[in-house]
Amino acid sequence: MSVMERIQAEVEGHPIVLFMKGTPQFPMCGFSSRTVQALKAAGVGQMHTVNVLEEPEIRANLPRYSNWPTFPQLFINGELIGGCDIALELYESGELARMVAETQRA
Repeated sequence: MSVMERIQAEVEGHPIVLFMKGTPQFPMCGFSSRTVQALKAAGVGQMHTVNVLEEPEIRANLPRYSNWPTFPQLFINGELIGGCDIALELYESGELARMVAETQRA
């Protein structure tokens, strides 16, 4: 399986996927930490995370896959939502909670 196929399998295999630096318990950058906090505050019980610091191939190729240059990268229902700034904006508007609730109904 190529790295692009692995990325696609991760994105399509889970309703919420966060490619981040570190883990939700031990985030390794402030942007990843704030994104995890926004997701939890929006009601995410279960999210799949990929630590790009432990997956150098994914870290190198994800920006090509998603057309998004930075980390973290949040995918919901197979669709790129964006990074930290977008996740925080969606959280503040209430939109992130709605998107999260939809994944849990599916």
